[in-house]
Amino acid sequence: MCERHGCNHLPDFEAIRMDRRKFLKTTAAAGAITMAVGPGMFGSAAWAADSTIKSTHGTGFCNLNIFLSHAVQTAKEDGLTLEFVNTPTFAEQVTFLGIGQVDVGLMPYTSFMALYDAGAPVKVVAGGGIEGCVIVARPGLDSAEKLKGKTLATFQLDTLEVMPYDWLKKHGVSFKDVNVRYMGSTPEAVEAFKAGAVDWICTIEPYGTALVNDVPGAVMLSDGTDIYGKGYTDCVLAARSSLIDENRDGLKALIKGMMKAQLMAESDPAGTLEKLVGTYYKTSMENAKIAMAKQPAVVDARPQTDFILDRTDSLVEMGYIKNKPDRNAIDWGPLEEVIAENPDLYGKLKYKAA
Repeated sequence: MCERHGCNHLPDFEAIRMDRRKFLKTTAAAGAITMAVGPGMFGSAAWAADSTIKSTHGTGFCNLNIFLSHAVQTAKEDGLTLEFVNTPTFAEQVTFLGIGQVDVGLMPYTSFMALYDAGAPVKVVAGGGIEGCVIVARPGLDSAEKLKGKTLATFQLDTLEVMPYDWLKKHGVSFKDVNVRYMGSTPEAVEAFKAGAVDWICTIEPYGTALVNDVPGAVMLSDGTDIYGKGYTDCVLAARSSLIDENRDGLKALIKGMMKAQLMAESDPAGTLEKLVGTYYKTSMENAKIAMAKQPAVVDARPQTDFILDRTDSLVEMGYIKNKPDRNAIDWGPLEEVIAENPDLYGKLKYKAA
């Protein structure tokens, strides 16, 4: 697996390290720009029967369905081409959606909420991956109390920052009682942990399992299920409101294509990884198999609606957003229409709401 953030090309890791004020300033500007973007940029005139949807993406296994949809063009028979717009930094991945340079984006739900709070006309329309986030500490650091004054390696405004915040809070320790080091990439964070430069880390699989195996005495403090329950959401598919309103059929074709990809991944995991490892995932096949098993990509995220919205409480407490987004931040309408129109496809999926 490659970096937590970025694209298929090597991003500028230093540019990813943003302080909170800079990120909020950037997203606020994105919201203002978006309001000035009229429908001519991505309006109905630009969408024909055979249309193209542009998307940004991350790099984790929560992106598997959209990666496979791109690799195989699963929506082609429904008249849609999926086009990726690679961004050099995580900040641009988020702001590209906000300013209308892309139509959709696969991103951590925490990043979406900050963008939504900044005023960008975007909504969550489908799921990305579930579970797969882990907290690992160096030998002897086997409780939240022992982490006071210790250094955490994580990523800013990410689910991997909110999870340790929530975990510490559950165990009666303030996030202010630990030192936080924001990393440029997952490999950088992993190497820092191995070298003893940081004391604990919130990362994604397969890195969590690998660290426990590679660092004698390392402790896995949480896989997220102890605080969030089974099937918790990591990333989501977000879309601009104009896409939902003006090219609903195109969005539905994308969601259906991602469902096809999910079925392909569940039915033939080895064949799926053959298509993705090397091009979309810069990792070994062995690590890819571990990650795929521990972070399934799931399109139907409806059962996680309350979870996604409840996590905004933490974002408010952490100072990333000012207002708690309500149910209007999420629109499952196109997803539910795809499910109703494709009962056979939906019925074959392993991970689904019903």
